[in-house]
Amino acid sequence: MPGPELTSFLADKLLPKSVDTVVIGGGIIGASTALELAERGLSVLLCEKGRIGGEQSSRNWGWVRLSQRDPREIPLMLHAMSLWQGLEARTGHRTGYHRCGSLFTANTVKRSEHLQRWTQSLRDVDASAHIIDGGSLQAMLPGHQGQFHSALSTPMDGRAEPQWVTHAIAMGARAAGATIMTDCAVRSIDMQGGQLAGVVTERGRVACKSVVVAGGAWSRLFLGNAGISLPQLKVLNSVLRCSPVSDGPDVALWADGYALRKRADGGYTVANGTENMVDIVPDSLRLGLKFLPAFLSEWRSLRFRLSGRWSEEAAQMRRWSADQETAFEQCRVLDPAPSQSALKSGWAAAQKAFPVLQQADVVQSWGGLIDVTPDAIPVISGVDDLPGLFISTGYSGHGFGIGPGAGRLMADMITGTAPVVDPYAFRLSRFTDGSRVRPDDGT
Repeated sequence: MPGPELTSFLADKLLPKSVDTVVIGGGIIGASTALELAERGLSVLLCEKGRIGGEQSSRNWGWVRLSQRDPREIPLMLHAMSLWQGLEARTGHRTGYHRCGSLFTANTVKRSEHLQRWTQSLRDVDASAHIIDGGSLQAMLPGHQGQFHSALSTPMDGRAEPQWVTHAIAMGARAAGATIMTDCAVRSIDMQGGQLAGVVTERGRVACKSVVVAGGAWSRLFLGNAGISLPQLKVLNSVLRCSPVSDGPDVALWADGYALRKRADGGYTVANGTENMVDIVPDSLRLGLKFLPAFLSEWRSLRFRLSGRWSEEAAQMRRWSADQETAFEQCRVLDPAPSQSALKSGWAAAQKAFPVLQQADVVQSWGGLIDVTPDAIPVISGVDDLPGLFISTGYSGHGFGIGPGAGRLMADMITGTAPVVDPYAFRLSRFTDGSRVRPDDGT
């Protein structure tokens, strides 16, 4: 079984002939969107090319955090946090959500000042984020060896189990009336008379009024075939989980060299919080100028390499017709090998900081490909010159926590309801003029 172990999902088998909305992608963003729309009485089909939550939605750290977010995301994240608290009751399935708080640590005065400046992002918000140090900090980290200068404490942050959550939301969407299909790739948008009329899946055509592309790392490829330019690259993050231990910290913690959070089974999810791998692929060259500022600002945490992904992505068709087999059918689940160096260094640093972890065994490890945009915030947007087509992708490693809120915002946009937050910061046109591109532009 690829990646983390997932709860079995009993999908629907019969493809409907028509629905109000087709959601492409069975990660937390797509499932949350389907849940919101179904609860509002719309007929919804969610199509997932592989498994529900099979890619990054089950491979992330499991943090539900307000801390250290881009200020543009904060209003939506605050709304998402209110939804997380009632998600188990709403869906009837476990999520493992627990409000545990988080700590982002500082070893220097400069880093501490940076964290203090971030708290100004919450000056208009009733939140309790604050800088702590000394005995207060050590009391939150039982068994910790070593010293931190200080830390940003955000008590309202939480954690949940990525291997449970998307399943729970998708089951909630089904209970609300949505059709959920797995192993069912959407090949293309169906246009008639210059208007969106439906989608073509590998199992047949479905008529619809609106389409939501929530395909995570696959969104750029799918949209490119429709003539829509989305600047998006992939970043590999590597994660491990360990066996249960006693007396470890309850709070989620980020420190130089490692990050960890307690799991529902008593073990910990651990990663190297300061190392991400970037595979050089053809899109790296196509999008290099757009991403250059991001690369320069994050160069300390990025490791670039030329790997087999270059040839793999170079071989993918970038234009196809609805009767052709696509890359989405050829690769049901992105299951990249994790970086062994990142795993070893992160685990060693965590064990040094918390000797109790030396009693634990590494039970499993995996890699996940994060879909990133040049400014590291998502696209939650309609396409200006193609009414009925919506995009919800590019969450840049922040999608798990914000997912329920993103689903609600997208549902507001589709139904014409007053949006829960202003979506302007998430518009597609911040990268383009909002129009479709020429079929031969190479995007």
